[in-house]
Amino acid sequence: MEFIWELLKSVIYGIVQGITEWLPISSTGHLILMTEFMPLHVFSDPASNQAFWDMYKVVIQFGSILAVLVLFWNRLWPFREGNSPKKQNYIMRLWFMVVVGCIPAGILGLLFEDLIDSVLNASWVIGLTLIIYGVLFIWMENKERKYRITATGHITIKDALGVGIFQALALIPGTSRSGSTILGATLLGFNRKTAAEYSFFLAIPVMFGASALKIVKYVIKGAELTGGSFVILMVGFAISFFVSIAVIRKLMEYIRNHDFKIFGIYRIALGILVLLLSLIGVI
Repeated sequence: MEFIWELLKSVIYGIVQGITEWLPISSTGHLILMTEFMPLHVFSDPASNQAFWDMYKVVIQFGSILAVLVLFWNRLWPFREGNSPKKQNYIMRLWFMVVVGCIPAGILGLLFEDLIDSVLNASWVIGLTLIIYGVLFIWMENKERKYRITATGHITIKDALGVGIFQALALIPGTSRSGSTILGATLLGFNRKTAAEYSFFLAIPVMFGASALKIVKYVIKGAELTGGSFVILMVGFAISFFVSIAVIRKLMEYIRNHDFKIFGIYRIALGILVLLLSLIGVI
């Protein structure tokens, strides 16, 4: 019965991950908060359980990455049959801009990973970043601006690095990787559709690298992975994948006719709740 309950938790975690990874509301922040009220207890030993959780939350993010690859495969694979040399060059250039955009977060992530995991996961940090970026989203949508980048092919190296710096800010829990990159891209002149697409594409190398690094560290440490824990891990991964596909499709439909203010309001409300719960010692 205990295994079934942990399996059900993994399903819920996968759903939350699949929804929040692509909406600008912070997937990591939501997962960290969920552990306060519904933590996974896969191992009886606290150290083994913590090691499993550190890997689990990154692996289910990898499920979200695969959703992007599946949905945008024709846009991302240059050597697909039927692609002209011009189309291949276009896609290769897009990948180059994705790699450039990942440089800031990649460097800072490697340098400060332990600090982020040990210090910045505090609930008050999550609450503050939720509120700050919520206010920024509302401010951004009320600000008049001109869109100079209406397709991923218009992105320059300078644009990619600019968005990459915003993505690096998302290393702080509660910020939201998609939220930070969409906000940064929009402020730099991307229209909403291009900002969202580029944000999705930037997630591929960043999250793939983070997943691989966590798994390697987990294996090197000789951490335990039983049959039951493997099933729990794979269930969260699969649920995250399928939910992400649905959410990405709906989000792209939504932003054709709507702005991001609703996400800003949600972030502010959730951030206030987190700070109150932190203040009274609940989390």
